[in-house]
Amino acid sequence: MKQIKRLALILLLITAISCNTDNNKSYKVTAQKDTNGITYETVENDPTGLRLYTLDNGLKVYLSKNADEPKIQTYIAVRAGSNYDPKESTGLAHYLEHMVFKGTHKVGTVDWEKEKEYLEKISDLYEKHRTEEDTEKKKALYQEIDKVSLEASNYSIANEYDKMTASLGATGTNAYTWFEQTVYTNKIPANEFNKWITLESERFSTLVLRLFHTELEAVFEEFNRGQDNDFRKRYAAMLDGLFPNHPYGQQTTIGTGQHLKNPSMIDIHNYFDKYYVPNNMAIVLVGDLDFDKTIAKINETFGKFEKKELTHPTLPKEEPITQPVINEVFGPTSENISIAYRSGGVNTEDEKMVTLVDMIMANGNAGLIDLNLNQKQVVQRASCSPTFLNDYGYHTFTGSPKSGQTLDEVKDLLLEQVTKLKNGEFDEWMIEAVVNDLKLNETRQYENNSALADKYVEAFIYQQNWSDRVKFLDDLKKVSKEELVAFANTFYQDNYVVTYKRKGEDNNIVKVENPGITPVNLNRDKSSEYIQAFNKMESEELKPQFVDYKTAIKETKTENDIKVSYVLNDKNDLFDMNIIFDMGSDNDKKLSLAAGYLEYIGTDKYTNEELKKEFYKLGISYYVSTGSDKTYVGLNGLKENLPKGLELLEHLWDNAKADEEAYNKYVEKIYKGRQDGKTQKGNILWNGLMNYGKYGENSPLRDIMQIDELKSINPEELVALIKDMKNYKQRVFYYGKDVDNAVAALNNQHKIYGELKEYPIAKKYKETETGGNVFFTDYDMVQTEMLFLAKGDPFKPENMAASTLFNTYFGSGLSSIVFQEIRESKSLAYSAFAAYQGASKKDSPNYVMAYVGTQANKLEQAVDAMMELMNDMPEADKQFQAAKESTLKKLAAQRITKSNIFWSYERLQKLGIDNDNREAMYNTIKNMTMEDLKAFFDKNVKGESYNVMVIGNKKDLDVKSLQKLGNIKELEVDYLFNYIDEKKVKS
Repeated sequence: MKQIKRLALILLLITAISCNTDNNKSYKVTAQKDTNGITYETVENDPTGLRLYTLDNGLKVYLSKNADEPKIQTYIAVRAGSNYDPKESTGLAHYLEHMVFKGTHKVGTVDWEKEKEYLEKISDLYEKHRTEEDTEKKKALYQEIDKVSLEASNYSIANEYDKMTASLGATGTNAYTWFEQTVYTNKIPANEFNKWITLESERFSTLVLRLFHTELEAVFEEFNRGQDNDFRKRYAAMLDGLFPNHPYGQQTTIGTGQHLKNPSMIDIHNYFDKYYVPNNMAIVLVGDLDFDKTIAKINETFGKFEKKELTHPTLPKEEPITQPVINEVFGPTSENISIAYRSGGVNTEDEKMVTLVDMIMANGNAGLIDLNLNQKQVVQRASCSPTFLNDYGYHTFTGSPKSGQTLDEVKDLLLEQVTKLKNGEFDEWMIEAVVNDLKLNETRQYENNSALADKYVEAFIYQQNWSDRVKFLDDLKKVSKEELVAFANTFYQDNYVVTYKRKGEDNNIVKVENPGITPVNLNRDKSSEYIQAFNKMESEELKPQFVDYKTAIKETKTENDIKVSYVLNDKNDLFDMNIIFDMGSDNDKKLSLAAGYLEYIGTDKYTNEELKKEFYKLGISYYVSTGSDKTYVGLNGLKENLPKGLELLEHLWDNAKADEEAYNKYVEKIYKGRQDGKTQKGNILWNGLMNYGKYGENSPLRDIMQIDELKSINPEELVALIKDMKNYKQRVFYYGKDVDNAVAALNNQHKIYGELKEYPIAKKYKETETGGNVFFTDYDMVQTEMLFLAKGDPFKPENMAASTLFNTYFGSGLSSIVFQEIRESKSLAYSAFAAYQGASKKDSPNYVMAYVGTQANKLEQAVDAMMELMNDMPEADKQFQAAKESTLKKLAAQRITKSNIFWSYERLQKLGIDNDNREAMYNTIKNMTMEDLKAFFDKNVKGESYNVMVIGNKKDLDVKSLQKLGNIKELEVDYLFNYIDEKKVKS
């Protein structure tokens, strides 16, 4: 009977989304012609509505329409990455990606013929530098390269491409390189498409390697960041074990330090000429577009590119792995382990079977790893994930140990779950349930233009027929449990690579000298003929749209008089419901503890594992989360199953049963989580040091319960706290269809008795005045990272317009003042930014913030460069006008839709704002001048007193450069987070 009930629930789930998972559906590919006579393909029953064009020169164009907002996600993909780097020039594809932002013979130059002469000299010098073995002669050649580069920069203009994309109102201007692809990204306002496609066709027409040595140094800073990333090191070691011959394991995308320091501009040009050709590229556009007009314009621009004969290299084949391969890497972060199995690549049967296995092993709810390891808290955390590439793939299992647990014990527990799979120890219904879970995730992805565009890029890079992608989940449903178990017994043998990430010193770190680069000229006041003509091109005006929150957010009430705010979902049958309590950990420190504990307990009817399965069968997820001032009890998934999901959630809420063993493990997990967090440099800087810089000793981060306190708590108290939450004031937000059905479910299941209680008074944390302090924490790393923080005036709505424009002009983005000066001109960092950060609550202070990450031996230069900018903002009128235009166009193209309508209003109300203030911001920015921005800078940024937070290796630290900023106080990590009673501070 129990099995029959389970199957009935599965059938309900299947019916709810069967429109796209019907095995009898046709996925026929049809060729048609548009009004221009250009042929395209569509796939029957494709929920994405893709039109796939192939131009005469071989260029693939993927177009999909979504008019939710007047924007288009754009990707330009090249089917070539680090796999094809010459063995003596690893990192080439990635470095080329950087250089494609530098312009062409028309973009980024004031006199191409003169500039070209210097670039040819630089190229010749690099060829000599590459082959020179004498150290002193090599240094002399580099000094000559530096000298000629400075002269060349008299004719170059930095960041013209970025200035033009910014002037369109583009966001997400970036690129990425991996094994088999290089992809260039922008998200543009739809009305700017013609200008964008014109610019991109110019961009990819010619490669010019200007400002080469400064960008190369920035890439080396990126290399250093990789050396400080233990995850990347473990990943590289895993790939090395899986692929001892193939470039997947033998050529990292970033390249080797030796190759980066000895580049060949000739090799880079050859790579561009060979692979950046139309028959090896794709344009992917998803958004508010007109199919026929869009493809006509692409054909008019990129269609003129010449098709070339192209052969991709034949890469080595791997022999089967017949016994475990064991690797070790070392670093300062907490220990973990990975076990990886090599599989077939994209478009193989392995891809289907491993995808299914992966979800049955770990789906975040009811997988074998989820239930047997994470829910039972027998490890700190564990998971798995598959990756599929052109030639091969791999299935990776990862785990972190509990306190006192060895990595080998974690390995054995992970392999034990694989054995359970091979023995068929999972429920019959799991295959259909996980396929439907994948379908839910796919439905959510298709709502997001960027996520859908990513899928099209994958299809191009991995040479997938889109029809196969559309029916992929249907193919998975055809797999039986018997077939999957048989596959597992063949596939998962002693043919894995195990990589131990151990805590300790890494002896393979590459130490890098500061090459002493002379800052190049940026020529902000100059512009190429191309950008002058580009700026004269006209686009149809895009009018901004603002939200009337009073009408956009509807309201009703439950029978218990609880307010229900709602926004209707007209896109699909998914829902999201939140019961909101306006109290959090500031009101009661135990709230977040209780919310986390609920994850690991069951009821008098269901064990915790059974609850997870019941929710998973319904296609419903639930959560209880607590922030500083809010607690959310949430439910989301299939609208049809909302009543049953809410019934199950309310059952847990009302009948949760304390489990002392589970609580003891939970406290152990918290303890180990704290220990692990102390080893993460990002956590130390952005949580520990930043909070100390804001609050000093009395910060919310340090106001914690010590482990002894946690151990003394009776778990019954936490369960009672969760149950008692229902007795406090509350409200509901619902996003979905059929609000009447949602309210009826609340009336039936969410029972409230008596008058609701007021919230406990929240604790206040006072922010200290900043200035004259340098807070330093020692950490074993290559770079040194610095965060400058100055407390400003209390939040004022009228400052939001000026601060938004200031951030665009001065501190954020590739064409900002800070990025240009510190990275483009001086090559002092890979990442540098500054911002005027608005408060999140009314009456709270704003902050001025700046960040730079650099080599320790560049620290003094970086400090001086940043502080000079923060006290004397360069005034570049052309750059200001571009920043102003960019900011206005971003606001004009911005649309607040779906559930974001409610959540954006929540954020505004915390600031004391009761309307869509973007309208006031837009009108203010329209009338702002450079003088207005300078006045804002002088009042709010110039001369501010900073607390400076620094994390780096103490033995490499340039103390003198920091002493100029204030009194240096070394803070131990335990003190920062208040994890021990013995608080140590060194001055």
